Amino acid sequence: MTASIKEVAQRAGVSLGTVSNVLNRPDAVAPQTRQRVLDAIRELGYVRNDSARQLRAGRSRTVAIVVLDVSNPFFTDVVRGAEAVVEAAGGMLVVCSSGEDPARERHHLDLLEEQRVRGLLITPVGDDHHRRLERLVARGIPVVLVDRGSGQSNRCSVAVDDRLGGRLAAEHLAAAGHRRIGFVGGPLAIPQVADRHAGASEALAAHGDGVELRMFETRSLTVAAGREAAERVCALPAKQRPTALFCANDLLALGALQGLTVGGLRVPQDIALVGYDDIEFAGAAAVPLTSVRQPREQLGRTAAQMLLEEAENDGDHGHRHVVFQPQLVVRQSTSGVGRPQTT
Repeated sequence: MTASIKEVAQRAGVSLGTVSNVLNRPDAVAPQTRQRVLDAIRELGYVRNDSARQLRAGRSRTVAIVVLDVSNPFFTDVVRGAEAVVEAAGGMLVVCSSGEDPARERHHLDLLEEQRVRGLLITPVGDDHHRRLERLVARGIPVVLVDRGSGQSNRCSVAVDDRLGGRLAAEHLAAAGHRRIGFVGGPLAIPQVADRHAGASEALAAHGDGVELRMFETRSLTVAAGREAAERVCALPAKQRPTALFCANDLLALGALQGLTVGGLRVPQDIALVGYDDIEFAGAAAVPLTSVRQPREQLGRTAAQMLLEEAENDGDHGHRHVVFQPQLVVRQSTSGVGRPQTT
């Protein structure tokens, strides 16, 4: 059984207040007395209950981040950036994955509210989250949206211009002469997916010249979903089949690359392929993927910095909405030859 602070005080022959001072304000205790208390702590194996102390003080050092899919390397990099900032400030980052499931997201938020975390970073599943997040803010838990615009004056956000990213991908394919382009992604309830699709649609509508965008909606943003979408593409008659695919993320594109290869289609000779996020695996694929690059770690770092600023300046914080610009990285999956280029 863990020793109590009272037992430490008894062993050292001091008051509870003196033990507390040794733990929290050691310079306020005479050296000899401080040493007696430290000896008693060591002999009894006392471990302070730091979480309880922080809860009493109303200042937890734990920050939480809820992402759509912790297995997606994009979110791994976002978490890495956030973790570096939180740890440098003396805190700890707890990572939760909603699995793109609204019910699971609500469950995580309920538990994190009970734990009274210092703040929350979150990439929401859909748009039905405002009331739930408002409750956290009302409880004094600041919230910053990650990879999502806020649309709220009382909530910070860090995002990437996904409509621009969709336009960059579609314009690249149209400029290469593709007139039948497929969009692989879903569900469209995920705002990032909807924005990327909307950007591609806008770009092709402006391009004119009979360019069409065909939707191949997926149930998730995974490699398996990309393979399944590729199977649907391969099953189409050659004259109806897209000559290029724009995938809503790189996991879908990697799955599509596998599915197209199994189906007997060559990338890029028979069908060009563009992903999104530019995760490390995109450039390392069997056919290196053209992809729309997002500043993944910078997203996490910026969001965490904004969250800690708000937590430190409660009631006197100017909410900000940071939007980064994506870049198109051209590789062999659309060009077939040459070195990667960034535009």
